[in-house]
Amino acid sequence: MKQSILSKDGVSYVVPFVLITSCFALWGFANDITNPMVKAFSKIFRMSATDGALVQVAFYGGYFAMAFPAAMFIRRFSYKAGVLVGLGLYALGALLFYPAKTTGEYYPFLLAYFILTCGLSFLETSSNPYILSMGTEETATRRLNLAQSFNPMGSLLGMYVAMNFIQAKLNPLDTASRANLTPTEFEAIKDYDLSILIAPYLAIGLVIIVMFLLILFWRMPKNGDTNHSINFLPTLRRIFSMPHYREGVVAQFFYVGVQIMCWTFIIQYGTHVLMADGMAEQAAEVLSQKYNIVAMVIFCCSRFICTFLLRFVNTGRLLMLLAIAGGALVAGVIFLQNVYGLYCLVGVSAC
Repeated sequence: MKQSILSKDGVSYVVPFVLITSCFALWGFANDITNPMVKAFSKIFRMSATDGALVQVAFYGGYFAMAFPAAMFIRRFSYKAGVLVGLGLYALGALLFYPAKTTGEYYPFLLAYFILTCGLSFLETSSNPYILSMGTEETATRRLNLAQSFNPMGSLLGMYVAMNFIQAKLNPLDTASRANLTPTEFEAIKDYDLSILIAPYLAIGLVIIVMFLLILFWRMPKNGDTNHSINFLPTLRRIFSMPHYREGVVAQFFYVGVQIMCWTFIIQYGTHVLMADGMAEQAAEVLSQKYNIVAMVIFCCSRFICTFLLRFVNTGRLLMLLAIAGGALVAGVIFLQNVYGLYCLVGVSAC
């Protein structure tokens, strides 16, 4: 009889799996509603693209700052506790968008993003091993890949909300026109635009609170490290003495860098290419955002396809083939710099 990937020793983990898998979609939403905000904040506050990019600095700064503390926390306590801390910080950061808006300043939003992503760091650090523990070791890879397949669904929703509930509703004045506004006109438009921008974040903050309560009161598996002692430096030396771990960290570093690059700059790359072909700037931006959504759909479908293929193909071999294909497509992005380069950039998401 074929064993379920969501049970172990006669215990079913279906409901806990669904709850934790929902968290994968929730941090996907946060990631991809944020990418278009670089340009939105630049326009609203009449800033340079460099200043607008501080959104990404704050966003990924939270991930970086909390990665090790989150790992030590779940080692001392449990995966469930780590998930709850992550959801709590996520909700707090999202709800802080309201007081940030009342200040009318840019930097309080960066603080809100930083706190939000401190929560995402806890959430990701806890959810991945939690999913691995919800079944047998033999089915762990398939179980994690299945859970991670729902991450791009949240990403798609985040992109859809950003495009239709933020970008489409902002005041249509372009950057040049905003530069000529009187201070009173500028403040009025800024206040209106910020009200539009914060609404989805407040909504997701309330959703996160509901998810927090569900996981808090549901009978979740009490999985975690059996050894709760925290020996930071000896542990670090031990894990980095493992060649597979060292190489995996390096590979993951470059993978995440490529992923962020592709999804953050696909709109800018597409706009540049399409404008070079004679398209107006606003139309080029809209079409490039649609290419961005297509890339995420491809990523989502590829997740499910690769999860299925893992039943027949060795994990390392599949990873090697995808890495070769991804490298070839990135080379196309760099050297073509035309519509075919844009197609390559979209295609990278399949890898």
